[in-house]
Amino acid sequence: MKRPERKLVLESGEEFVGIGFGSTENKVCEIVFNTSVVGYQEIISDPCYASKFIVMTYPLIGNYGITNEDNESKTSFLGGLIVRECCDTPSNFRAAKTLEEELEERGIPCLSGIDTRLLTKIIRKGKKPMAALVDAAMSKEEALELIASTPRPKNLVRTVSCKKRWVTRTSNHRFHVVAADCGIKHSVIQALNQRGCNVTIVPFNTPAKDILAFNPDGVLLSDGPGNAAEVPEIPALFAAIKGKVPVMGLGLGMEAIGLEYGAKLSDMGCGVHGDHPAKEIETGRINIAVLGQSHCFKDVEGTTLTPTHAAVPEGYVLGFKNEADKVLGFQFHPESGPGPYDNISLFDKFIKMMEDNRNA
Repeated sequence: MKRPERKLVLESGEEFVGIGFGSTENKVCEIVFNTSVVGYQEIISDPCYASKFIVMTYPLIGNYGITNEDNESKTSFLGGLIVRECCDTPSNFRAAKTLEEELEERGIPCLSGIDTRLLTKIIRKGKKPMAALVDAAMSKEEALELIASTPRPKNLVRTVSCKKRWVTRTSNHRFHVVAADCGIKHSVIQALNQRGCNVTIVPFNTPAKDILAFNPDGVLLSDGPGNAAEVPEIPALFAAIKGKVPVMGLGLGMEAIGLEYGAKLSDMGCGVHGDHPAKEIETGRINIAVLGQSHCFKDVEGTTLTPTHAAVPEGYVLGFKNEADKVLGFQFHPESGPGPYDNISLFDKFIKMMEDNRNA
């Protein structure tokens, strides 16, 4: 099959000409890079990457195809995918289709055959640069005008969140967790189901009184695109349930908790996306955490939060707790779909917190 010639144009003027696959629409998005070696299926289906171009730094993507069970969401939100080489002959007994077939079905424009190392270096120097993925015949001037005329999207949580309540159940459940969906990943729900939790997933803007009416054992504030400062409903929700039931916040949910306690959220520029060392402060152990963040808490001084995890070597806060209010927060993905699973036991801490609260 002959693939079209396409190009990526950055707002700073650089052009990268390569081979297009997936959708052929012209599109403008913020561009970030991801350093993960595996997990491209989880990345392209992660709602946290809504309206973003993802550059995979690992050179060969698609070599184990796409499986039906491993998507993190039912709907596509990714802006586009950029790779050095897309493999169209995957080797995996579980594979149901190729990466290219999946991207065509999801309507995601993609580009291959460019120098992703150079592109990554350019992205690292910028501050959330915008880019256009367009036909190769479009002039650079036209592409730059397209970028300039496209507003940067805000409050993407409203786009990715479910529109009505839905439930996942497990046999012999012990706990009931209500999850506020800011862009929840299916592997987070599965991690809770595997630990004996029925999970009720509700829209991000569900009132606190409606959540508490479920009489939950705990509440999960999920990860999602953007940052919590753009979604005031989530910090407000946490403020209304704080101290009433155990709460676990992930990613954007953790940011909402920190903001409510008075911590200052800092912009990280191009951010950190992929595997990164995280230090467990209490034990000194270094684990590999899966990060997908563009904002961070440099510290939580002046609040009643206690740091539990820190980025290595940068030192910014990756996890915190407040035992009095029964609160846990983690900037990384403890479910670690597709891995590594260094931090999966953090869900057990949430389970223990719900158990202790029930027995109090």
